[in-house]
Amino acid sequence: MYKNIVDLHVHTDNSFDGNHSATHFCEKAEMLEMRAIAFTDHCEVDQYRGDPDYEKRMFQAFFEISKVRSAFRGKLLVLNGIELGQPVYDIETAEKIISTHDYDQIIGSVHNLRDDEDFYFKENLTLEEAEKLLKDYFDEIINLLNWGKFDVLAHLTYPLRYFYSKSNLSIDLDKFKNQIDEILALTAQKDKALEINTAALRQPLNKLSPEVEILKRFKELGGKYISVGSDAHYAEHLASHIDIAYDAALEAGFECITFFQKRTPIEMKIERSE
Repeated sequence: MYKNIVDLHVHTDNSFDGNHSATHFCEKAEMLEMRAIAFTDHCEVDQYRGDPDYEKRMFQAFFEISKVRSAFRGKLLVLNGIELGQPVYDIETAEKIISTHDYDQIIGSVHNLRDDEDFYFKENLTLEEAEKLLKDYFDEIINLLNWGKFDVLAHLTYPLRYFYSKSNLSIDLDKFKNQIDEILALTAQKDKALEINTAALRQPLNKLSPEVEILKRFKELGGKYISVGSDAHYAEHLASHIDIAYDAALEAGFECITFFQKRTPIEMKIERSE
């Protein structure tokens, strides 16, 4: 067990796939004696202009999180963030979104390829099809990093969740070593935090995203900052398997977890409980 548990990737019911309010999450966090929670509701940038409800949800999320931050002050550090999906598919809109509010933390992610559906919906793929999709996905992660106007790179191996659960495919990441090294080197050079996402430990894949070998390589390539997140969409998943993420961070040679306040990285030492 660890002191100062944080969960830096959490979705409220202001996300299109969220289920519980910020207040409910904070009550659960207080019960778990957590140090901090970062709310990072979804904004899929490539869908934003076509969905008039998106802007309303973003304002509502920021407002509600600001309220719970005040209500739980002194008991729980509440960070106001956003998860920007596919920002490089519409950079003008992405930059407008992140300039609208004073976020603590911006997560950058890719959930789908251009003009395509979320990897969640990909079913019955062949190995060749899955590997082509993964190559294109890593190319988009490189594009995301070259844009760079975010703080945390989320769930690097996101598509593997669904290649396994929907097509029963296990992918050999050694085939993508050059792309992954480029991603990790860029993440390090640009002082971004690499997220250890625990969501797939609640899914059939049953692995961290990314796994510890990639975290070790990130360290070798000069990576400084590690973030952790459950990717919870239900309060009962808050801080789920964060202890395993802390274990992996330590094994990879990282002594601290990094969270962001007003877009500024703050390192918190990983400490075991007595």
